[in-house]
Amino acid sequence: MTRPNSDKKGGSSSRKSHRSNRGRGGQRNNRKRRYGSTAKATLEERNAPEIARMDEQARARFQRSPLPLGFPEDARNPKSFTFDWDTRPVPLKDEEAMAGKVMRKGEFGWLEDERVDEIGVLAKGYKMTLEQALSLRSALLQQKTVYGHGRLRSQGKNMLRLYKEGVSVVDLSTRFDFPPMNIFRIILTEMRWSKSKIKESLRQPSRLSERERTEFEAAEAADRVSNVDQGESQERADLFEDILADWFEEQGVRLRRQPEMVKEQQQDLGRPVRTPDILFLDHVEINGKPVAWIDAKHFYGADVEFQRKKMAKQMARYIEEWGSGAVVYRHGFSANLFMPGCTLLDANVLDLSKLGPGE
Repeated sequence: MTRPNSDKKGGSSSRKSHRSNRGRGGQRNNRKRRYGSTAKATLEERNAPEIARMDEQARARFQRSPLPLGFPEDARNPKSFTFDWDTRPVPLKDEEAMAGKVMRKGEFGWLEDERVDEIGVLAKGYKMTLEQALSLRSALLQQKTVYGHGRLRSQGKNMLRLYKEGVSVVDLSTRFDFPPMNIFRIILTEMRWSKSKIKESLRQPSRLSERERTEFEAAEAADRVSNVDQGESQERADLFEDILADWFEEQGVRLRRQPEMVKEQQQDLGRPVRTPDILFLDHVEINGKPVAWIDAKHFYGADVEFQRKKMAKQMARYIEEWGSGAVVYRHGFSANLFMPGCTLLDANVLDLSKLGPGE
């Protein structure tokens, strides 16, 4: 439970662990690579001085001259809020176990009901919900797609040959284990289409020939990783951000929301530079840590390298400007997930009924 205190005070890197797959003398090392990053406790100890500096920067941000980005001139008299925020992180061993069960070769699309039910039954054996398991699958698919892009490009000529022989993009996806839309883009590239032509054609598929249009529609339907239309997911993410900001405003905390900051920075700087979902105009501590800003993520915070590195890079921009902040994950997070200067939270204290069921 959260609790603002009675006097209105309140509210409340990871290092790469790649192991070479070859031992001494060039012999292949068949030892299975460790899942996840270095132990969180080790990283916290290693980064303790840096975290202390980030925390102090957050506490002292109202005394800076000039004020940090996004602060109005009347922001020098902040109130203070402290919050206790109950979190229930997922043990790394449970995440690791589910990671080995949620993906299959050539499976990149929305899952059939039977497969979802199967994953739901598997998740009951671990401290993960079905929604967390499905979100973990998305993170693993993203990593698989990005890290495998070089191999995909190397198969481009072979894929184009098979495509011309009549093999469908979806069948190529199953055969080569790459997302259908990425395969379709590679095929168009091998056909000497420019990047701009590919981009415009996929936005307006009516311009495609009959076969390309049919292949595009089938590939898009079979791909939730690299598909063009992400509209519904973005709408739900935006609603989650609003629910979170509304909650803090209901506690009396003054803040600025991302759309307002985007508009302001576009006018003043020509483009958005640093725009967290929430920027606090009051002192806020959550679980004993200073929080100058919050970013809301409508997914599960997995201890998956690609997602973790992408997140840490984004949060580093906010830390540079305002000091320590927080990330709130819609579907919770791994107990081993660590990013210096970031307090990790889940959505247990929020009323998410407006989001409805599902991911």
